[in-house]
Amino acid sequence: MPAKSAAQQKAAGAALSAKRGDTPKSKLKGASKSMMESMNEKQLEAFARTKRQGKPEHVSKH
Repeated sequence: MPAKSAAQQKAAGAALSAKRGDTPKSKLKGASKSMMESMNEKQLEAFARTKRQGKPEHVSKH
């Protein structure tokens, strides 16, 4: 499942980094923290690999 916005892709990348132990979990906040806790490494990788080109920075919650 690809990320729907650039912000979601960035959050997934931060969460993946923490899940792998490259970044301290204490540095995470907001969406990246909840993504790290609720998603497995394979799911995070799919979101983080999404190309940002052509994606909006944020998606409205309609």
